[in-house]
Amino acid sequence: MTKEHVLVIGANGQIGSVLTNQLRRLFGTNQVVATDIRPPVAEHDGPFEILDVLDKKKLGEIVQKYHITQIYHLAAILSAKGEQKPVQAWDINMTGLLNILEVGRSTGIKKIFFPSSIAVFGPNVPKDQTPQDVSLTPTTVYGISKVAGEIWCQYYFDKYGLDVRSLRYPGIIGHQSLPGGGTTDYAVHIYHEALAKGQYECFLAEDMELPMIYMDDAIRATIELMEAPAAQIKIRTSYNLAGMSFNPAEQANSIREHLPDFQISYAPDYRQAIAASWPNSVDDSAARKDWNWNPAFDLPGMTQDMLQNLRAHQLTT
Repeated sequence: MTKEHVLVIGANGQIGSVLTNQLRRLFGTNQVVATDIRPPVAEHDGPFEILDVLDKKKLGEIVQKYHITQIYHLAAILSAKGEQKPVQAWDINMTGLLNILEVGRSTGIKKIFFPSSIAVFGPNVPKDQTPQDVSLTPTTVYGISKVAGEIWCQYYFDKYGLDVRSLRYPGIIGHQSLPGGGTTDYAVHIYHEALAKGQYECFLAEDMELPMIYMDDAIRATIELMEAPAAQIKIRTSYNLAGMSFNPAEQANSIREHLPDFQISYAPDYRQAIAASWPNSVDDSAARKDWNWNPAFDLPGMTQDMLQNLRAHQLTT
């Protein structure tokens, strides 16, 4: 394997913290530079730099300092928080990406990862098994920024040959860290509350089915996409990615298999309207065909692993 120098932007986040650790296992601790706008809560084993993604000059300096060859760009304002400050969300999500694309183009970066989302889909698409290629008319600023980001990635690939790769993440569920302001956050919090309190009040309706993926699968998909030969990457906007689909009631039932007394109630808020504009499930056959994607976790397997790991964490803290 060629020696790579990897930059992770947004390394303190839900995905970034887990991805950074996995990349360090793959490439070596000192070969992966973690960055975020704030210092990490826990000390990083490898190099860490404070970086505001809007600071293009410092971004370029870090790329040069560490001889970066790959960038994983994870810094963004997510769907629920984005609706509270839409102009700020657009600025961070859009200008941040353009800074990375420009630095990547001008410094000869080999590969860039840009995370898109099921938020790109609007209410006009087929709800079940939403196809790869449909009209994208999102109803949130987060979704709008992701659609624009996908098109910019395609543009930089076509015009400059910049190898940008992307996944449309569904809701991501993991035990390693708490989520950061997304509409699918309930699906992580429910496990924490089930163990801590035995009950949970959900901000989505009980039958609100959404595409989800376990963190282990999401991280593996990300790295498999980035490690695939360029010739296998046929889509330069963003690949649909699927793991499983379920609603809060089904997730509660899976928890009751382990915690029979668990109780759930429902108090849908503004996030219900956001979720209602998204698919129930997505068709990720293009990812399966092009670079052999295949998820390992279903709902029962994820619930068992989540509860087991959260219990272990409680015992060590």
